[in-house]
Amino acid sequence: MIRCEGVSVELGGQPIVRDVSLTIPSGGLVGVLGPNGSGKTTLFRAISGAIRPRHGSIFIDDANVSTLSSIQMARRLAVVPQETQLALDYSVLELVLMGRYPHLGPFEVEGPRDLASAHAALNATGTDHLAERAFNTLSGGEKQRVVIASALAQLGEGTSDAGAKGRVLLLDEPTASLDLKYQLEVAMLLRRLHDRQDITIVLSTHDIQFAARLCSELVLLGGGRVLAQGSPAAVLTQSQISALYGIDPAQAAPFALRGTGHSSR
Repeated sequence: MIRCEGVSVELGGQPIVRDVSLTIPSGGLVGVLGPNGSGKTTLFRAISGAIRPRHGSIFIDDANVSTLSSIQMARRLAVVPQETQLALDYSVLELVLMGRYPHLGPFEVEGPRDLASAHAALNATGTDHLAERAFNTLSGGEKQRVVIASALAQLGEGTSDAGAKGRVLLLDEPTASLDLKYQLEVAMLLRRLHDRQDITIVLSTHDIQFAARLCSELVLLGGGRVLAQGSPAAVLTQSQISALYGIDPAQAAPFALRGTGHSSR
């Protein structure tokens, strides 16, 4: 479970995330939906421990993120960025093995347990046949699935850590640069991972239809504030979409799952 209590974040002296309080249940598949510049990426960076809130607290289960070391955080939570570019020509297997670094001691190299975890993660994402390919030669959809595999290896896929409490996968705009075919591939993969019920998946997106199809719960984030949280049917109303994106209610109507109304927070 992820819990944010009154979280505010400033960057360069400017407020980006404003008094955010929300709870994401363990095992959930939750989408944080909002327009560009709404604070989604900054909120994710705060949840991951990459930046500290100016006010408020963030918990993963009962652990305050501010008290966890980077290694402790990396074993609990993995982040999949919008896009991954590698300067060197790593193979897919080498990239996925990088996810095992939080489980290695100083000067320790990957062993059989790490290799087994990497192959389990490749299998879980349907990318095992790409193991020897150079990452930079892959399509956009293949790259995204491989980066998800690396995140799963980081979280202990294929090891006794795989069933550990509190494993979280954060994905920042996972389909932003993908065409429809690869968007569907990533969506089906995330649904399969969610159905295993041993991991909490939280993704950010500005795509209303993608979020509505995939997620069991949505958080609407506008101007750095939580405007609504609930099921897609509860929050994707004409009035809520109009307020979130700053558009006329008539323009919001095609995207709404119901006409009017407001969700409870």
